[in-house]
Amino acid sequence: MKYRKFGSLDWNISEIGLGCWQIGADWGNVSEEKANEVLKSSFENGVNFFDTADVYGDGRSEKFVGNFINSISERIYVATKAGRRINPHVAKGYYDKDLMESFVDRSLSNLNIETIDLLQMHCPPTEVYSSDHTFEMLDYLVGKGKIQNYGFSVETVDQALECIKKPQTKSIQVIFNIFRQKPAEKLFKIAKERKVAIIVRVPLASGLLTGKFNKDSPFAPDDHRNYNINGDAFDVGETFSGVNFNKALEALDELKNILPEGITLSQLSLKWILMHDAVSIVIPGAKNKDHVGLNTSSSELNEISSLMNEINSVYTKYFFDDVHHRW
Repeated sequence: MKYRKFGSLDWNISEIGLGCWQIGADWGNVSEEKANEVLKSSFENGVNFFDTADVYGDGRSEKFVGNFINSISERIYVATKAGRRINPHVAKGYYDKDLMESFVDRSLSNLNIETIDLLQMHCPPTEVYSSDHTFEMLDYLVGKGKIQNYGFSVETVDQALECIKKPQTKSIQVIFNIFRQKPAEKLFKIAKERKVAIIVRVPLASGLLTGKFNKDSPFAPDDHRNYNINGDAFDVGETFSGVNFNKALEALDELKNILPEGITLSQLSLKWILMHDAVSIVIPGAKNKDHVGLNTSSSELNEISSLMNEINSVYTKYFFDDVHHRW
């Protein structure tokens, strides 16, 4: 495993982390045994950064993470998220210090820790990213010692560009993959200049970029790749990166044609992201230790400079017109 600096912080983190949404909910059934297997295998493969959220299984994911990190002595950096419990999900909830502190207290209890390394606002309404009230609330939580640092999980590049204007913002979590390339256009350069860490989520486009799906692939009723395919539950960009499923299958055929011998499509997809030096960490999810092994091994692959133009052209051909302007 290779390691990278996390923005302006003195953290040396694995360039492949673990996204813990899968072990919480919304990806079909993942047993407690499998969840623990994923966490243990990730750690054994050099991962030292876990990303979770208070709404992943209504705290289930945080509890799994908390149990694991408290079972070992080595340093694991934990990032969680808050805000999606606000109901209705409106901006003023993010300015309510008491409410947000109650969410943080719940996460601290779930994780069984005294302070959170990184708290991220969880894809809030757009006005939250620029409001002074947001940063007053977050600075209040830092001042109380309940969180050490904060950042933002965003849906759009414009939201990211807004919140990194504030020097207190330590990280941006954004969707970035072969099918969603807009962040590389402008955001990455500015974030690097300002020493803001970039956390890449949905790196495999909800599994599309594993190359294992076809037009008849089934998904369980409680899997967001079933119930959120049209954005009925949350932003459609979180499911298959918001791209057309059938068009993605065509694009995958082209990617498979340029796949170097001896590596998988998912490894190529993760390595493509790591070729962008503004990226601090990629956080693919996993449902078993085999997924973990495949994901983490991407760190050790040789660089793929010679393939970058061909890979990028697939995005231009199939997805640019559909998604570039949306997020």
